[in-house]
Amino acid sequence: MTLLAIKYTEFKPCPSLSATFTAKKKKENQCSTKNMSTSPLTSVSDSRYFQPNFLEKVKIKVHLTGLRYKNTVLEKCILASKKNRRISLLKTRATKREQHCNIEHLKDRNQQNWVHFVGVGGCGLSALALIAVKQGFEVSGSDIQWSSFMDGLQQAGVRLHIGHSTLNIQSENGSRFPNCIVVSSAISEDNAEVLHAKSIGIPVYKRDYWLAKLTENHTLIAVSGTHGKSTTSALLAYVLKAMGDDLMAVVGASMPQFPGGNVIWGDGPHFVLEADEYDGCFLGLSPYIAVVTNVEWEHVDFFQDEEAVKTFFRRFLKRIRVGGHLIICGDDVGAHSLLDYTSEGSKPEHASGTMSVTSSDVDGYNIITYGISSTNEWHASSICPNSKGGTDYVLYHKGQPLANISLQIPGAHNVLNSLAVIATVTVLLQGQRQVHELINSLKLHLLDFIGLSRCFERIGKIHGCDIYDDYAHHPTEVYFVLQAARQRFPSMRLVVVFQPHTYSRLAVLKDDFAVALSHADHVVVTAVYSVREAGPRNVCGKDFATSIISSTSEYIPSLDDVVDKLALEICKDPLREIVILTLGAGDVNTVGPKLLHELQKRLCIA
Repeated sequence: MTLLAIKYTEFKPCPSLSATFTAKKKKENQCSTKNMSTSPLTSVSDSRYFQPNFLEKVKIKVHLTGLRYKNTVLEKCILASKKNRRISLLKTRATKREQHCNIEHLKDRNQQNWVHFVGVGGCGLSALALIAVKQGFEVSGSDIQWSSFMDGLQQAGVRLHIGHSTLNIQSENGSRFPNCIVVSSAISEDNAEVLHAKSIGIPVYKRDYWLAKLTENHTLIAVSGTHGKSTTSALLAYVLKAMGDDLMAVVGASMPQFPGGNVIWGDGPHFVLEADEYDGCFLGLSPYIAVVTNVEWEHVDFFQDEEAVKTFFRRFLKRIRVGGHLIICGDDVGAHSLLDYTSEGSKPEHASGTMSVTSSDVDGYNIITYGISSTNEWHASSICPNSKGGTDYVLYHKGQPLANISLQIPGAHNVLNSLAVIATVTVLLQGQRQVHELINSLKLHLLDFIGLSRCFERIGKIHGCDIYDDYAHHPTEVYFVLQAARQRFPSMRLVVVFQPHTYSRLAVLKDDFAVALSHADHVVVTAVYSVREAGPRNVCGKDFATSIISSTSEYIPSLDDVVDKLALEICKDPLREIVILTLGAGDVNTVGPKLLHELQKRLCIA
């Protein structure tokens, strides 16, 4: 919880929250990190979907023409795995129809290759599906429910299915099957489509493997970190695009200023990617530039404790290419601890010598730090709110002031995100332009960035009520978004609707959530939004609501009931200045639009 320990002149710190976050009981780790495969031909995070015979024989290499991918990935995969498929069919005694077709249509090299994505409604896999369409593949996908990301896929011609079924991975007459299947980290190994694909010899790849092959021939800028990686990667991609870079980018959230939602498709060598640590997804990447925004204990259903998280990030740093760069927040204790390889008894694969935060010429890759503290190579000073509702600061490089920076997006955390972008762009483009020229260009585009969907997103305003929504689902994220709300609306009543995301996270971080939410005037806690979990873990939203003692709180499990309650209260005094802020990674984002509509109806506003 080290970001909370940063002392800002203009922003009030939260030392109590910082203290409580660092001492946690270790929970049983459901996913062993010791047996993870690191073979380049398997999923880095989990090899359970792969057939050993297939892995021993298949060699896949992506070839580029003008940095546009051809379909050779799947074509080679098909040819190498054809024999294995026949063996698999015989062993499983498949139906006569399946035996008859024996996937012999794969011999037709002129036929369009078909890729099926399981869990396609998520932000990560939907982006890969959209890129596959642009690469010329036939694409289909399935998920348990519709998501906003699937709207763009449908428009792009992707064949989508709601619910998982073996029928999703075969043609209508059952004579044709996908050439391969790509699955998200949220998909279990007993998924019907995955099991059926394995039974008939269709290769099944995890998302991390597909990302690794997709990015391996690009200059990859992988933005990682427990928090802030979506905003940082989106801001970086936006700025580079605005500066004329014909890059590719995949961001883990919808970006209103991207025509492709969370994807930018270009012909240039640069690829900006939000690199996710969950399920070890980023361990298959080979970045030229790795950005680490911060490191904390998160995804408690996968990581046993904070040290387990750090172990994965250390492995990620070993993936940085020779001659590459590590850009890291020097103010964050968790991130900074990754640099102390001497005490950990580990060094980067390509490093010779001891790494330290002050080093900038380590054999293997360079280290560049950023932060609020003046000890960082890039740092911000004189941070203050501006008239746009965002933040201004003075940018320093190696102790020398360079420029005044203005952002539309509020909060000290976004100052840090912008510093990471500035450091990355100057490294990436310094050979093309002088630093001062780069900074002057950066200033303009940083100011134009309006933020991501569900990142302090304005839903609307009616009379004295402003309604905002944010994806925050970790105590640190909750704390910072509340500070951003206080920055933009210093004198208004702040009411937070908080939907806990997963029982495991709430159980482990319950006290920290209570401290973070105490910065609101009133908190409404809803029922827990549970995903990837079988059931409660001796914790519930009602018990949590009673633990918030520094501000008034109540438990209203139903989101519809929350809307009715808030509408009733606001309509009693519609001119009273109040901010409604919905927080959570589940479906709590539906509350804001419904509330706005209900208020318009009750107050007779068209």
